[in-house]
Amino acid sequence: MLSMIALKEAHTAGLLKRGNWVNNVISGVIVGVVALPLAMAFAIASGAKPEQGLYTAIIAGFTVSIIGGSRLQIAGPTGAFVVVLSGITAEHGIQGLQVATFMAGVILLLFGLAKMGKMIKFIPAPVILGFTAGIGVIIWVGQWQDFFGLPAVSGQHFHSKFVKLVQLLPLLHIPTTLLAFTSLAIVVFSPRIPGIRKIPGPLVALVLITLLQYFFQFDHVKTIGSAFGGIPQALPSFQPPGLHWNEIITLIGPAFTIAMLGAIESLLSAVVADGMTGTRHNSNQELIGQGLANIAAPLFGGFAATGAIARTATNIRNGGTSPVSGIVHSITLLATLLLLAPLAAHIPLAVLSAILFVVAWNMSEAKHFVKMIRRAPKADVAILLITFFLTIFADLVIAVNIGVILATLHFLNRMATNVEVRQATVQELSQEFSHKGVVELPSDVLVFTVEGPFFFGAVENFERALAGTHTDPKYLIIRLKWVPFIDITGLQTLEEVIQELQKRHVTVMLSGANRRVNRKLKKAGITDLIGNENNFETFEDAYCSALSQSQTDALASSQVSPDHTSAILTKVLAQSKENFLNTESKQNSEEK
Repeated sequence: MLSMIALKEAHTAGLLKRGNWVNNVISGVIVGVVALPLAMAFAIASGAKPEQGLYTAIIAGFTVSIIGGSRLQIAGPTGAFVVVLSGITAEHGIQGLQVATFMAGVILLLFGLAKMGKMIKFIPAPVILGFTAGIGVIIWVGQWQDFFGLPAVSGQHFHSKFVKLVQLLPLLHIPTTLLAFTSLAIVVFSPRIPGIRKIPGPLVALVLITLLQYFFQFDHVKTIGSAFGGIPQALPSFQPPGLHWNEIITLIGPAFTIAMLGAIESLLSAVVADGMTGTRHNSNQELIGQGLANIAAPLFGGFAATGAIARTATNIRNGGTSPVSGIVHSITLLATLLLLAPLAAHIPLAVLSAILFVVAWNMSEAKHFVKMIRRAPKADVAILLITFFLTIFADLVIAVNIGVILATLHFLNRMATNVEVRQATVQELSQEFSHKGVVELPSDVLVFTVEGPFFFGAVENFERALAGTHTDPKYLIIRLKWVPFIDITGLQTLEEVIQELQKRHVTVMLSGANRRVNRKLKKAGITDLIGNENNFETFEDAYCSALSQSQTDALASSQVSPDHTSAILTKVLAQSKENFLNTESKQNSEEK
């Protein structure tokens, strides 16, 4: 469980040698500087204290770097969590948030041990883009209060808060608003200014705006000091949250939400890192690392964390190649906390809200969102927009659940329409088994071919195809050669169809089923229903058997002597076999 895959891989690749330490240390320091304002901003937006964001970034960042499944992952508080965490804090308090985080860590750990890492990739792109864009909108509107210096507003739903904030806009605090817009301009444009372009924009804004507030002391501008009493200049202490059964039962839903969102975000971040560097992460180990990080963080005053895509990308761009950079990132934050904590009291909340404005814009992926609306199929666009609006106006959990359900139903519908059940004609069989007319079907033998998975969505196609036969044959061969799997609904339908046909004195034969399908047919009792003698490995055997029985019936009805009948049947079977073997031999020689 604690296999430290990322460290082992880095050691095997020679990335832990002294020659690689300098670039990883420099990258770690840069990422730590970038994470400093983001950790405080995400903590405040989540309803926690700014120092708790730093504790989370330090502990989770260190744990994931040591135990995670990606050597380049940087973990900490992220914008994707803000909507969920702020709701939990508002309803259950910070103690409830920490309990939910601890429980989410256990769930993530179990996900990893159960090797469910690859399952997360089945969440469709429209759903992921829809809820992340929705989260971006919620974060953006949620920062208006600190950005414009507005009075506090109440309300459980987005639309009610939005209306109240719009109504309060005429009451904006001018000094706060000016500092916020200045911060926003610095964050956006400082990377384009020669000389400081390598310094992270959020850090430049944080330092300059804090200095402005420190020297000019603008009235009524909220700072970390006035709002939270500053940041303690001390190490995080061990303070495990109290676990009570009633609280655990109440918070199991939010805990699952945190776990699912954390799994999606961290694995997406790991995939991005792989794409930038050509590495391959271990998804199950990554979930284990994220789980342990979320177990450890609340024990020291922190809250939920996950892999941060922007910080991971920053780590790679600045030369990070091993977990050393993630460890240095945590050490940098810890040193900043111990050395510079008193200065944090002068940081205006407006600068942090401006930083979150940019985070919200990046999360929304507006260009990608518009591109998908323009170019994606209509069904995918519908899923995208439904998930987006449900995230904003309803709830993130509801949005993701409905988005995934709609995407699954759409996929199943497409699968079902691609499953073909049709009656095989003599011409088709001749083309498959011979060049010209070797296969001849008696009038009392029908052949049906099923192509595609025989699941509940395809049952209607099967029933409709069989209902299309105007007269009952004596023998019906169902070819299952191209059926990769069959589910319980398919088995039940097949059983009902066979029973109905048998009542009408139709002999049903199955042919070509693969091992897995054959095993399910036997377990469901269908093999016993038709008789083992009517379940054939190849269509050739089924065809010869049907032809033989058809000839038997024809001879019996014409009252030919038994000895003569036996001789004729033996000759017919031998000729049928010879035709098939000659056909296969001829086709093989032509291929050679």
